[in-house]
Parts: sequence; structure tokens; C-alpha cells
Amino acid sequence: MIGLPNAATDTHAHIFEPTLTSVADARYVPDYAATLDQYLDVLTAHGVDRGVLVQPSFLGSDNSYLLSALAAVPDRLRGVIVVSPEKLCSELSAGRVEDLHGAGVRGVRLNLIGQPLPDLFSPSWQSAAVTMAKHGWHLEIQASGRQWLHLAAAVRAWPGKLVIDHLGLPQSDCPEALQAVLELALFEHVWVKVSGPYRSSRQQAAVVFTELVERGCGARMVFGSDWPFTRHEDHTFTEVLTWAQALAGDDLLRNMMSTNPATLLGWPAPIDDKASKPMLRS
Repeated sequence: MIGLPNAATDTHAHIFEPTLTSVADARYVPDYAATLDQYLDVLTAHGVDRGVLVQPSFLGSDNSYLLSALAAVPDRLRGVIVVSPEKLCSELSAGRVEDLHGAGVRGVRLNLIGQPLPDLFSPSWQSAAVTMAKHGWHLEIQASGRQWLHLAAAVRAWPGKLVIDHLGLPQSDCPEALQAVLELALFEHVWVKVSGPYRSSRQQAAVVFTELVERGCGARMVFGSDWPFTRHEDHTFTEVLTWAQALAGDDLLRNMMSTNPATLLGWPAPIDDKASKPMLRS
């Protein structure tokens, strides 16, 4: 049983209810509820103090449900929103970002699976990037395969923090993409979420993780549970945390759940990293 540090953080979870309006082109829409109270109960049961709510793709750019959750538990939660490409200038204007920052938002997510790649060098994205960087926000990208080859130049040039979601979703049939992710992770502004191995390949996820650690990227890796594991609901928080512990070992996992996410998200650092509490298994 791992002893979790003070201010242990889960950097990737989703909340939603069936009554919320989903986007027309959603690849998947859950028929069940994953509420804030349920998520907080899961965190508490496992000795995790903080959580990051990531806007689920099927809710599009209507972040109101996520924002209401941040307002309900401001000391314990941060958020990553989705924005409309057509309204980028207004949704990520200086004033809007400042307001959202005060509400607990710390990043913007791009889920590019099955989607056309945005032009991150466009004036609207570059303006948004500068504004985001000013507030310490990150751009979180979920992409896979050859998408990373096309995104690489923009990732390298991004002026603020950038997070590679789910270890880059590595696949054995695209080794060049795996190599691209490993090379991008060497940049000091690039972070990696250790999460969702069932969304790609457990074996390849382990390969990427090991390579990242060997290349000295451990200080920019963070743990994400991916709760409630949409499309993979047979998994559990305990299982995913145990998987991460097996890969990382106790010391690195504690850093991935304490000092690293505090740095990424601008949260106060844990007061005493040596103190720990048991994880309660469910």
C-alpha cells in the first residue's frame, strides 16, 4: 500500500450527467452520471486531496457544469476547459482568461482524436498562447499516431506550458510517433500525463514511461486517474493508481502526485513532502 503525500493530486478526471447537452458529432456519450460528489468521494477514499476536472469532449465548449464544480470546491479543484475554435479570440481574450483563472481554470484541452489538426501558428492561437502563458496556463493535447509528427513544430514553439495527454497514446504500429513524443518531452515547457494506458497499449505506455524517466523527464510527469474511465468503465481508481505505482515506484509517484502537479497548476506546494497517509483501497 502506497503512502500518498500531502496535497496528493489527481490531474485528470471528468464529471457529467445524462441531462447535459452533448455535441452533435460526439464519438461517445455516457448514459450514466459521474457527479462532483461521486468524484470527491473517490478522492477521499484514496487519500487524494486535490483533483483536476477536464472538460469531456462530448460536452463541447459549454464549460458551465465544470465551472460550477470549481466554484463549489475552489480549494480542492482546478479545471481544464474546451474552447470553440470559431470563438477563440473571445473565449481566450485577456479579460476572459483572467476571469477564468480566478474561477480555477488552469488550461485548455484539445482532443484531436478523429479531428482535423488546428493551425497552432495562426494569429488567433498565437495570441491565445501568449495570454495563456501569462497566467501560467497549459495547453493539453490528446493526439495519437502521426498527428504528433504534424504537431511537433507547434509543440516545440509553444510559448507556455504544454501537456501531452495519456503518454501520447502510443501505438506499436507507429514507432515514429512514439519517438516524436519522447523528443518533445525533452523540452522544458512540455509535460506528460501518466494516465489511460487502456486507451492505447499498456506495453507501449510502459515503454514510453520508462524512456521518459531515463531521459530525465520525471519532474514534468503527473498522474491522472482518467476517472470515470469513459468507454473503459470496467477500470477503477485503485487499479490505475496501482498501475502507476508499479511503473514509477513510490518516490517518483509521490512527486508525480505532489510537487509536480503543484508546479504545473500553480498550486501551493505541499508543506511537508515527507509526510504521507495511506491509500484506502476499494
